[in-house]
Amino acid sequence: MDDIDPDVPPSGTGCVECDESGSWWVHLRRCAKCGHVGCCDDSINKHATAHWHESGHPIMQTFEPGEDWFWDYRTERTARGPQLAPPTSRPADQTVPGPAERVPADWQQELSG
Repeated sequence: MDDIDPDVPPSGTGCVECDESGSWWVHLRRCAKCGHVGCCDDSINKHATAHWHESGHPIMQTFEPGEDWFWDYRTERTARGPQLAPPTSRPADQTVPGPAERVPADWQQELSG
């Protein structure tokens, strides 16, 4: 598949843009083409979807421990893909939401409104 490069490692252990801005995320997604790690659509910033719109890379893989599913933004359906270069998830000890030191006390209210 042209939309997946299994040899590219992830960009880091957290959402690139949230790390740069000091924000936080709920879950993480990894671009299967370039390795960019962004936050999911349940997060306040939705950086994984923004990455798709900006880059044109449509396939993401979950970056959560114990999960291995892919998502195709074009079809809005799960997709199949090969094993990607390690690491295949954020650190298992990282909190959800995370990272813990940046998650506000009222995080649930922030997400709901």
